[in-house]
Amino acid sequence: MASGPFNVNEFQELARQALPKMYYDFYTGGAEDQHTLKENVAAFRRIMLRPRVLVDVSRIDMSTTILGYKISTPIMIAPTAMHQLAHPEGEVATARAAAACNTIMILSNMSTCTMEEVASSCNAVRFFQLYVLKRRDISAQIVHRVEKNGYKAIVLTVDTPRLGRREADIKNRMVAPQLRNFEGLLSTEVHTDKGSNLEALVKGIYDTSLSWEDIGWLKSITNLPILIKGVLTHENARKAVEVGVAGIVVSNHGARQLDYTPATISVLEEVVHAVGGRVPVLFDGGVRRGTDVFKALALGAQAVLVGRPVVYGLAANGERGVRRVIEMLKDEFELTMALSGCPSVKDITRSHVTTEFDKPRSML
Repeated sequence: MASGPFNVNEFQELARQALPKMYYDFYTGGAEDQHTLKENVAAFRRIMLRPRVLVDVSRIDMSTTILGYKISTPIMIAPTAMHQLAHPEGEVATARAAAACNTIMILSNMSTCTMEEVASSCNAVRFFQLYVLKRRDISAQIVHRVEKNGYKAIVLTVDTPRLGRREADIKNRMVAPQLRNFEGLLSTEVHTDKGSNLEALVKGIYDTSLSWEDIGWLKSITNLPILIKGVLTHENARKAVEVGVAGIVVSNHGARQLDYTPATISVLEEVVHAVGGRVPVLFDGGVRRGTDVFKALALGAQAVLVGRPVVYGLAANGERGVRRVIEMLKDEFELTMALSGCPSVKDITRSHVTTEFDKPRSML
């Protein structure tokens, strides 16, 4: 009998078995009632596929280009924090897996390996996710190091002026390890008797005054393209284009910030229409199947970001586990393309899916 896991979802149980409860709960948990956490996945199931038959699919090309960089498939690695809680090799193992799969990893500002360690671990295109700190001088130093170490873009997270209420972390009194990108710049050791140390850390160092005007400040200190992550509305999408960002990531932070925001797949098309092709739109949230990747692209995303499944793969089997997660999604996505009659990514169109918001199609 063949041994599993047989799909990406099964890595979650392997991660649960491998991790201490505090860390497993940290990775899996969402904000408050976790309504949005469930909806991020469930909303995909309400989107149906409309395949085309009698199309030559003897060759399937999954490759695409993000900000001018060609990748093997429109599946990227989302920025997720503190990978050494999942595996001793941490973000270095994740980076090597991304390089092996010829895709882009977005390294978290809150990583447990330094950006220098990740950059020297393998030759690959990488982006860096940034939180702006109260100490702007430290943020500027981090941006300088990002440029120096060959990262190709900055992904500015804009939905976290404060940390969402993650009740599992509060109950577990979540302890954050030293975040090594800040070594020598500021201490990230926090001790509190009021619940999550991580929440106390964020409250102490993140800049709650960050606003649209500060995009100009960030652009003034770097020549790298800046994407903003955390957009859910057409109003914010239009504003992002107006201030000159190079791309938008539709994201609700893995449902870890504000509960009862919409599932990201349900607002993707709204953002895509508002942007009108002026900048690329990436998608983050709830991707667990190759069909999910296909659906996101049909609704206008240029690529998807995968977060929790990557961490589950890392916890289960290190670099090999991460590679297996990406390979599974790639294999399923390729099969979905073939069975839908789409030989290349550019052949995937809005007409290949139907959503709960679509008007019924007329019968001939």
